Amino acid sequence: MDIAAWLRRLGLEQYQQAFRDNAIDGEVLPELTDADLQQLGILLGHRKRLLKAIAELGPPTDRSKPSTVEIKIQPGASEPVAERRQLTVMFVDLVGSTALASRLDPEDLREIIGAYHRCVADTVAHFGGFVAKYMGDGVLVYFGYPQARENAAEQAVRAGLAGVDAVRRLQQSEPLGVRVGIATGQVVVGDLITSGEGQERGVVGETPNLAARLQALAEPDAVVIGPQTRQLVGGLFEYRDLGAVQVKGFPEPIHAYQVTRESAVESRFEALHGATPTPLVGREEEVDLLQRYWHRAKSREGRVVLLSGEPGIGKSRLTVTLQERIQNEPHTPLRYFCSPHHQDSALHPTIAQLERAAGLERDDPPERKLDKLAALLAPALPEDGALLAELLSLPTEGRFPPLQLTPQRKKEKIFDALLRQLEDLARRGPVLMLFEDVHWIDPSSRELLDLVIERVPHLPVLLLLTFRPEFQPPWTGQAHVTALVLNRLDRREGAALVQRVVGTGELPTDVVAEIIERTDGVPLFVEELTKAVLEGGNARTVLSKLLRLR
Repeated sequence: MDIAAWLRRLGLEQYQQAFRDNAIDGEVLPELTDADLQQLGILLGHRKRLLKAIAELGPPTDRSKPSTVEIKIQPGASEPVAERRQLTVMFVDLVGSTALASRLDPEDLREIIGAYHRCVADTVAHFGGFVAKYMGDGVLVYFGYPQARENAAEQAVRAGLAGVDAVRRLQQSEPLGVRVGIATGQVVVGDLITSGEGQERGVVGETPNLAARLQALAEPDAVVIGPQTRQLVGGLFEYRDLGAVQVKGFPEPIHAYQVTRESAVESRFEALHGATPTPLVGREEEVDLLQRYWHRAKSREGRVVLLSGEPGIGKSRLTVTLQERIQNEPHTPLRYFCSPHHQDSALHPTIAQLERAAGLERDDPPERKLDKLAALLAPALPEDGALLAELLSLPTEGRFPPLQLTPQRKKEKIFDALLRQLEDLARRGPVLMLFEDVHWIDPSSRELLDLVIERVPHLPVLLLLTFRPEFQPPWTGQAHVTALVLNRLDRREGAALVQRVVGTGELPTDVVAEIIERTDGVPLFVEELTKAVLEGGNARTVLSKLLRLR
């Protein structure tokens, strides 16, 4: 059993290292108790989720067959209750399979189809996808199943782009390509469908059909998504608008988009929520505290604030508010973003920040990029230019002398160059340094952050780090470091946020109360559920349907 893939499907990939370090495999997994999980440092809510998922795997004797455990519902198991939920569905189809079948021997074709199926399955598993069915040369995949995930649509799109690339690189006797269609919508999951020796969950709704139709619209090696998926992934990707197209089986035209690549977006928060998010509610004390620390930092009393909170609680929104409050004050903003997709990429947040600051464009020739980097770093030492150019994977031959350094020494010198850049900026004026989503930080960035935090007290710098509760920051206890935990909104604050979203309109009092109750004080959920109710017409009817989603 692939423990890492199983944890990703549950949305608990942050515990992969703990499971590896403690040699927990498919044989040990069913024996885990709540006390064992607590000893591993797993949060209470996550322990409950893990124990429930372990119980759903079935009896220990059945776990020798991962595919059976993970996909099938064993005969004799308690019958699941059908549930209404939102699902993102991907349909992958092999390009030119009919022509392949006419040219190849059946055994050769079987080998190619098998390699293609394995490639798609491995790729989507990496992004938390669930292979529901193989249909000849087609593959049906669910995201947000069996465990609902807030970023299911994003993961599906990333899996689609990665799948196109992975299939294209397959070493087979024939070059292969795929078309990918992705749709998001409400389905009913849970009806039992007999299938051979086992039974599988049925998914009823138009979403799988739409994914298949969108796939048919795609060009070879292209990913096409529907309007709801496009809305959910926001500015995280770049798109080609295909316009409203007539889709067989759907009465109204469907607005389709081809995803071309990941965007060079600076902030995940802004990409998903737009440039003008809902005004902040219930965080006045936190904002005041950050502003006080900013004023102290301007007086060369550098401060570090560790801002923690669960997903959707408002960490990024708070940093945006601070930036808005000081935007008219002279200062240098530095923004770094850790990513779940770059945890193994050394110094990825720093590389991305340097590329943005220098204005590097994807299509710039190398010489143009070097010119822009030199302008950003001036008047840096020539060696610093060579080091940072190499960090950005820019060719330096003829521009800088070669660096004859061991890997460890090169890393140390790169750190020194980056610290000199920070100190140089701080000499010109105060610096607001934001380091977001540190729970996804790569090891090299963690080392660099240790050095930055050590220097901050002597510089006019406010360093604000955001992260989720599972991350244990090693910097607490230092005099210049403050920990700030964001809690959930109370009922009054929740009602105020609903009204901010509604604007000049009005929702029935009982609908507002139900939204507050169901969202449990998490601002993001309050906003999203309120918007869904507003967009759906009759507030009570829409809310009734939405609350049946899981």
